[in-house]
Amino acid sequence: MIATARGFLSLGRPAKILLVNEVGETAGLLMLAPYLADHLTHHIGLAVWLVGLVLGLRHFSEGVFAMGGTLADRVGYKPVLVAGCALEALACALFGLSAAVPWLIGASIFSGLARALFVPSRRAYLAQVEEERKVEAFALAGVCRRIGVLVGPVAGIPMMHAGFEALCLTATGIFAVLALVQWRLLPPCPGTHQGSDRPFWAEWKEAFGDRIFIAFATTMFASYSLVYQLGFGLPIEVRHVSGGRAGITALFVLSAVLGLAGQVRLTLWCERRWTPGQVMVRGLVVMGVAFVPLMLPPAHGGTLVRLFPIMLCAAILTVGTMMVFPFEMSTIADLAGDRGVGTYYSVNNLLSGVGSVFGNLLSAAAIGLSHTLNLAGLPWLVLLLLALLSATALTFVNRGDRLSVGRPAPAGVGTAP
Repeated sequence: MIATARGFLSLGRPAKILLVNEVGETAGLLMLAPYLADHLTHHIGLAVWLVGLVLGLRHFSEGVFAMGGTLADRVGYKPVLVAGCALEALACALFGLSAAVPWLIGASIFSGLARALFVPSRRAYLAQVEEERKVEAFALAGVCRRIGVLVGPVAGIPMMHAGFEALCLTATGIFAVLALVQWRLLPPCPGTHQGSDRPFWAEWKEAFGDRIFIAFATTMFASYSLVYQLGFGLPIEVRHVSGGRAGITALFVLSAVLGLAGQVRLTLWCERRWTPGQVMVRGLVVMGVAFVPLMLPPAHGGTLVRLFPIMLCAAILTVGTMMVFPFEMSTIADLAGDRGVGTYYSVNNLLSGVGSVFGNLLSAAAIGLSHTLNLAGLPWLVLLLLALLSATALTFVNRGDRLSVGRPAPAGVGTAP
């Protein structure tokens, strides 16, 4: 925690504002996320596959509407950030207005569009203002996201007592305040292509023509499917075991505490020992292994005993995510170089969105099939194989340490991942 505080205080004012906003944005989203799948499944009565589709559409639309980074490269990162937060406020309000599937789909699509605006612009802004310390800055962003993960679900508990609509309106208010705060306090930051008269498609053609970057982004999409199980597959499993929401909150608290306690130290430890590509390969393997406890025969005993494998899965999955995220975000900025870094983040979001929908539908189908065939471990075996496939592909992409653009290798580290 001391290393985290020192790192935060050593950053510039714009980066500090971005990280504080990361806390607010994550908390606002996760006031809903732990309870949304449960609400859609048990209160509205949607089928599991339809819940997976509705939730996955947010990630898919984030990719389909992936113009946010390119737009930010042209007009500056601040206005796109503000617009994204305002649109997320609208999406949260829609989730609480109706139980009809078309409205829920619309809310999910608007939420994806909002993230298509504020996620790449915030990451590009952070990479620009902390160019020499990108890995550490993104590690701190991961810590701030964990704080939001800790605060959001806990803050959502009293709101849920007032009703799901009250919860949605509270999240709406948070994003509205964030939009105002960023508009008032965040300094302008010109985009890498500010004032350019090049057509948008030219920048996207350039990004898609970068074979190493496209190969990297494609191999990493599985990681988003795995991480998303913290908000989809694992809460459903907790509800199945415990029959209540307390375990779902505990799931998010555990993940948050691990991130707060170890993110910066783990990132620095990995950075000293391995190249970015090597860290990410190992992180993907760890994320896949996280699902092994859920593949074991069900434990017999009280609720706590039966919840233990799920919590262990969440803990290992969090550690793997902590390994991957800072290096993934920094690698994207390094591969972009002096090209449109916002566009590169948007293209990455596009590919990860496709991967998230694929992974969510695959895991939802596996969950349904496992109930039919009485094969409880099937969904988790699928996710394990997905992680190992991604790690293998990334090893191939990183041959010759091609992802370490302009980075000296750690002392004593060779090029073989």
